[in-house]
Formats: sequence, structure tokens, C-alpha cells
Amino acid sequence: MSRADGRSPDQLREIRMTRGWLEHAEGSVLVEFGATRVLCAASATEEVPRWRRGSGLGWVTAEYAMLPRATNTRGDRESVKGRLGGRTQEISRLVGRSLRACVDAKAMGENTIIIDCDVLQADGGTRTASITGSWVALHFAFERLIKDGKLAVNPITGQVAAISCGLWEGVAVLDLDYPEDSKAQADANFVLTGDGGIVEVQGTAEEKPFSEPQFLELLALAKKGVGELALLQRLAIGKS
Repeated sequence: MSRADGRSPDQLREIRMTRGWLEHAEGSVLVEFGATRVLCAASATEEVPRWRRGSGLGWVTAEYAMLPRATNTRGDRESVKGRLGGRTQEISRLVGRSLRACVDAKAMGENTIIIDCDVLQADGGTRTASITGSWVALHFAFERLIKDGKLAVNPITGQVAAISCGLWEGVAVLDLDYPEDSKAQADANFVLTGDGGIVEVQGTAEEKPFSEPQFLELLALAKKGVGELALLQRLAIGKS
């Protein structure tokens, strides 16, 4: 089995993380999974949602959106429509949940970090790129708060990244691009910690179910991929 772009089944696309892409955000990174490009920007505020006031706990949340020409045809801006689509809301919540899994809310104090994930170009894996890049942006936002004297320590407790895996032409493959994703017999997104812990798994079969051994094969691929992404994250924040 040969993939259209020449990759081996267990090979990631070329991954790039360009930190400090925005001048004003407390933390930002442009993350690229092949032709998929997502700008992740972290903004800090010295307050928390009303339901969390007085708790001494911080809050991390995310908003996801796609630019009108992120795909091969123009999509309407949801702000113009006056409502968010179900997919947009679902991915926004996924990114927020994923980041909160690696943050000590008490160490944050009553501060909020909002991560904006804007898809500049989509070629499959926009949610996984968003999660992976958001962790880097979040790290820099906390470091900024420490520098400004607003936090004593970085509240991040570990790494989190995400990758897609699927069954394509009957073979388990890592990091699907759009042509593979659109024709896969099964497609799963894995959100894992840097040491292999499971944060969230989203999996779907097309036409017929896939087996437990096949799922475990996808999970093993995901752990390999996230391990490589975790290394790239550490390099992006200046740690080997």
C-alpha cells in the first residue's frame, strides 16, 4: 500500500510550529500539519466566568473557527450567519477539554486563558492540529503571566497533543490528509498526553464496523505519532 503523498503508513506529515506568530497575544503559534495550517493564539484575562468566581480556580477555554477560504470552496462566516455551527461548537469544546486535562486550575488563580484556533487552510486534521498547537500557545501565555508577576509557577502539569488515525485501503495509517480522511473505512482522532495517557478518543466506521484489534492498532499508531508531536512541542518552547 502506497499513500498518495508517498508517506509510509506510520509517518506524520511534515509538522511545523512557528511560535510568536502574533505580536499582541500572550502566546501564539502557527502550526502546520502538511497543508493544514492553524493559527493558535492565547489571551489572558484576570477574571473567571461568573460561576467560578471565589473558587480560587482558573479557567481554560477555546474557540475554533475556519476562514471562508480555508477549503476549496468559500464558506460563509458564521458571525455573519448569526449562529455557530454544531461542528464549530463541538471542536471548540474538545480543544478546551483537552487543554484543561494538563493544567492545575488552582495554580492558575482566578485567571482565564482563551485559545483562539483559526484555520487558515484545511487539508484534514484541523482539530488535531488545533489541540497540538494550542498547548504551545498556552505554555507561552503562562510564561508571560509569570514574567509579569501574575503567576508564581507555570500551571501546566504535562503535555497534550492529538493526531488522527484511520483505516485506508484496509491499512492502518497515521495522520490522514483530506483525500484519505474522505475515503477512509474508519477514522479516529486521539487526544493523548505526552506520556501516552488517554484524554479523549473519537472514532467512526464507514460502511462496516472495525474490530477491536484494528482499534488497538490505531491506538498504537496514535501513541507513536503523539510521541513525535510532543517532542516537536518541546522544541517549540525551547526544551529538548
